[in-house]
Amino acid sequence: MFEQLFKSIQEKVTLNEDDKEVYKSFFIPKKLRKKQTLLQEGAICIYNAFVEKGILRSFFTDEKGNEHVVQFAIEGWWITDLFSFLTNSNSIYTIEALEDCELLLLTMEAREALMDKIPMFERYQRLLLQNAYIANQARINSTLTETAEEKYIKLGLAYPGIIKRVPQHMIASYLGLKPETVSRVRKQISTRI
Repeated sequence: MFEQLFKSIQEKVTLNEDDKEVYKSFFIPKKLRKKQTLLQEGAICIYNAFVEKGILRSFFTDEKGNEHVVQFAIEGWWITDLFSFLTNSNSIYTIEALEDCELLLLTMEAREALMDKIPMFERYQRLLLQNAYIANQARINSTLTETAEEKYIKLGLAYPGIIKRVPQHMIASYLGLKPETVSRVRKQISTRI
């Protein structure tokens, strides 16, 4: 069950065979069925979750009852409410499985202990946070400057295969578009292929 995690770590830092058993001792394996939640809005986020299999979404619901998707997490990605996780405050997000999922959960205490035990894990975590910040900046720029078609194409590149795995209304929510706009963009792209 740790194949994706070890691959992710090795892409950023050195991972030796002895460390693998140490890593395994800090993570909690968890399976979620489709539509089950890992985190409910209003609860404190106690896990940073690594996706071994499946796909999740993080979203919030506004005062009118509209859902706004802020993140998808596919195999090899992490998902959490970082603010809630780091500050021990109530989350504004819900994290829900869109497919049956296999996750590796890391508590704050386990994260800190793992960084003490394997210093390269701290470097790995720092690189993840750095890349997340860069991705967030790019997403803000995209939201402000790109066309619907450009946003849709970038989504497909950032999340390979997601277009076929996630309902269109959730993709529209993530992109800040109306579902009918996403439908029109899909048709335009398919006629050119």
